[in-house]
Amino acid sequence: MVRKQSEQKGTLNMNMRGGDGEIRLEALLSADEMYGKGRLFSRVVIKPGCSIGYHTHENEMESYAVLTGSGEYDDNGNTVTISAGDVTLTASGEGHGVKNNGNEELVMLALILYK
Repeated sequence: MVRKQSEQKGTLNMNMRGGDGEIRLEALLSADEMYGKGRLFSRVVIKPGCSIGYHTHENEMESYAVLTGSGEYDDNGNTVTISAGDVTLTASGEGHGVKNNGNEELVMLALILYK
């Protein structure tokens, strides 16, 4: 199967997880296509000045792979600069958030898998 970019569903989320501005999620696979192992595999587009608010994960993990841009990543209360090529991991029971403090879009792949 090949799913062309034009066939991928996109959603806009305002103030996602208490963050600022607009976040675009472009679903790459549905939860059903992940064989019950996870609930999200998406491209995430964060415009400059926008953010995903700090939140925790229980009984699941989330990982971001940064494709383009840069930002500030809140890793359990520690702020770390992330940029293209970086990968984050938030394990079950941990929390994170991310803000695009750059001048270009921050684009990441996001994956959430169940524990």
